[in-house]
Amino acid sequence: MGMASKIPLSHPRYQSLVTRERIAQGLRQGLVHETGLIAHGRGEAFDYLLGETTTFLADHSLEVAAACLLCAQHPVISVNGNVVALTAKECVQLADAIPAVLEVNLFHRTTERITKLVQELEQQGAQQVLGTKGDAHIPGLDHDRGRCDSTGIYSADVILVPLEDGDRCQALRAMGKTVIAIDLNPLSRTAQTASITIVDNVIRAIPRLRYWVDHHTQTAKPTLETMMKHWDNHKMIQETLTFIAKRINSL
Repeated sequence: MGMASKIPLSHPRYQSLVTRERIAQGLRQGLVHETGLIAHGRGEAFDYLLGETTTFLADHSLEVAAACLLCAQHPVISVNGNVVALTAKECVQLADAIPAVLEVNLFHRTTERITKLVQELEQQGAQQVLGTKGDAHIPGLDHDRGRCDSTGIYSADVILVPLEDGDRCQALRAMGKTVIAIDLNPLSRTAQTASITIVDNVIRAIPRLRYWVDHHTQTAKPTLETMMKHWDNHKMIQETLTFIAKRINSL
């Protein structure tokens, strides 16, 4: 892990510093675009507001998200450079558990970086990773983030999009897809537009989502569908903002 191995476990910012180093290492390896460092820092600021923990609200979101993925006909997990750098192994394990398709999708798209990301996921155990074809396009998106595989994101009914761009989230919803977003910023367009928003750090959310998938694997489908039916994403976001405000006032 490079410099991360030199960070003492006793350091009060241990997890945060290790995560930063993994992002930096991802940049050096060609997995992460330089703008990904900026995005990570912005998310880290919101994680401070949450207390750097998975809130009860986020955990409820994760359980409903698991129900949604288990009920999907063609679920896809869309990953970018930051997601792979931080949670490649966990994403592969989650995809296997659902099961779901993994697809690499990038705003700053290059064949070289897509290839490296696919190879990293394969090294972590993925049997098949989509994203190299780019033979379909999401309507309404002019940039490369709109390129996707026809057998993956384009034909999916449910898509998990950790660390997403707001405009693509809106475009996917406009296609009639159910979008599950992981976003530390409850005010972002992604969080506001998604079908199910998980306001949490991806390094905590992906393993916890795997937990809920395993927990509900044998749950009857009507029970899972009832959980989804009663989900109110707007209410959850409002309650999250209230949680943050109360936490700040208590400090």
